[in-house]
Amino acid sequence: MALQQLSEEQVRTWTRAQKDEWWFKNIYRGDMPQLTFRSALTGFLLGGILAATALYIAAKSGVNIGVGLTSVILAFALFRILSKTGIAKDFTVLENNCAQSIATAAGYMTMPMVAPITAYMLVTGKIIPWWHMMIWMVVCSVLGVLVAFPLKRRFINEDQLPFPEGRACGVVLDTLYSGDGKEGMRQAKLLGLTTLFAGAYQFLISDGWMRLLQFKLLQMDKWAGMKEAWHLQERFDEYYYMAAVKFDLWVPKILGIDFRTLGLRFTVDAAMFGVGGLMGIRVASSLLFGSLLNFALLGPLMIQKGDIVARIAPSGKAVPISRVEILNQWGLWWAVSIMVVGSIVTLAAKPEIFTSLFKSFGKKKEISSNNDLLKNIELPLMISYVGIPAFSMLGAWLNFSFFGVPMVLTFAALPLVLLLSVICANSMALTSWTPTGALSKITQITMGAIDRVNPASNMIPAGMTAEVASNASNLLSDITPGYMLGAKPRQQAIGHIIGIISGALACVPIYYLLFLPADAQGVRDTASIVSDQFSHPSAMQWKGMAELIAKGISSLPTSAVIAMVIAAIAAVVIEGAKIITKGKVPLSAVAIGLGVVLPPDACLAMWIGAAVFWWMGRKHTEKGTTGHQFWVEGCEPICAGLISGAALMGIGNAIINVLM
Repeated sequence: MALQQLSEEQVRTWTRAQKDEWWFKNIYRGDMPQLTFRSALTGFLLGGILAATALYIAAKSGVNIGVGLTSVILAFALFRILSKTGIAKDFTVLENNCAQSIATAAGYMTMPMVAPITAYMLVTGKIIPWWHMMIWMVVCSVLGVLVAFPLKRRFINEDQLPFPEGRACGVVLDTLYSGDGKEGMRQAKLLGLTTLFAGAYQFLISDGWMRLLQFKLLQMDKWAGMKEAWHLQERFDEYYYMAAVKFDLWVPKILGIDFRTLGLRFTVDAAMFGVGGLMGIRVASSLLFGSLLNFALLGPLMIQKGDIVARIAPSGKAVPISRVEILNQWGLWWAVSIMVVGSIVTLAAKPEIFTSLFKSFGKKKEISSNNDLLKNIELPLMISYVGIPAFSMLGAWLNFSFFGVPMVLTFAALPLVLLLSVICANSMALTSWTPTGALSKITQITMGAIDRVNPASNMIPAGMTAEVASNASNLLSDITPGYMLGAKPRQQAIGHIIGIISGALACVPIYYLLFLPADAQGVRDTASIVSDQFSHPSAMQWKGMAELIAKGISSLPTSAVIAMVIAAIAAVVIEGAKIITKGKVPLSAVAIGLGVVLPPDACLAMWIGAAVFWWMGRKHTEKGTTGHQFWVEGCEPICAGLISGAALMGIGNAIINVLM
């Protein structure tokens, strides 16, 4: 059925009491099953799996992928199949929405793990105990839920703001459960097939899976005399370099520097293809441009100039020039500059994010406890009024106990939580974009000005405010489809808490397994966090800002300072041109900077994925055709399948390597 909504005039002139009454009479579905045991269990399991894939992708690409529509399609297909076989009744639309809420809440809470927490360990060299990480993230995420629901009454109930991503999810849910389900099953098949395809490819390139198959299952080391397990090379250019050694072929270089030293490789990465398809050709092109600019042009020039050199680590070990050294010694600084300035300009260019906050302040409020139809449906505000101060106090104590951050610094940062949450929520409502990257730097710089000695003093409070603001604004987008479909907000809140627990239980162990594996003596080292496979671009940005605060600009090479200034000016020019031309300029300052932090082969793989879907979308423009259904309508499930299949097999490979 067509989803009902208020007209613009009704939104503008009606009081919240009138809007709530209209919703209660026309949209609310009463006692339709929503938070049932099976929806909670489905959401919990899907949330854990999808949160793990989100962690994997964020560590590789710096992109926080949404898991909402993926969870909707998977839950729909699962229970539609169970229903047809007579094993279980089909999900109601609200049960699916509830499972989706739980799964997305699990995905949202991974952000601190791949940003401030990782940056803290990289800067300090200290490994956080797993239970510290788990408790701290759960507290911050629950605080985000407590902040979100009072904002829900303002942004969703009263202002009826669009929240485009949430609305799209609501439309998909309504379509799946209002029609014959054929479209949902078609998308589910696309998702399943691409997941199997990506998983099979990842299986072939994984050393752990191949070792398990060839040595443990087939015993090929015994009857075939194999010493090492064969696996397909993910970096396809490796085959050329092996041939170059054997046949004395030409080895590509820039200014005498080997492509491999610069990180210029060709990697066939199914997950990055999927990420590129989701991000689009413009963003992917900016990523590739930034990467090539830094590693194919500026990096070689700075090596030749002597501003990037081989060095001796504190341990006495020689550290040769590599992609990571090019980034850490020089490229990171101009990348941080262009990303931060670009984010701020983008934010400033959207004054409606700020002005709309005050539009309804003068409206007459007519709701009291006596005429509030939703008082037994909404999450009671008293829970937030009591919970926010309580969890803020708990968060301040954890910051002091776990990270040594003086409680007074956390208390100084807490007022920013509400401000940033409101700004981010309004931004998400209007643009589907949360400017947490730019806004968190406000806290980081403010706290750093107070205490420059301890990097935790700026990273941890900033991480806390960013997580609360990001979680609250993303949850508001997640609440929107429930509001559109007539769900109980109180049960959605409970679902979000279930999702937070699911994400923590799934992702914290995987984090230590992937990024902090123990050696033969059981010792973990922060040096293993950043690798060619996991570049942690978000954490590198936080780390760069923390080191800049601690050391000051004077500690950098002169060329790096000049590059920072030029990058800042370029960010203003690029984003300003986009504003003037209303988005016609194809570049993104933030994406250019992100391309510097990411490995060049990942940027190339994402660009290829984006280019394929862009080209095929232009080729198959006619709706209803097979090509349009596959490449345009099927873009999201195909990309989600590529990401999920590669990520799950990649995580499995890491587990096998630890066990074997």
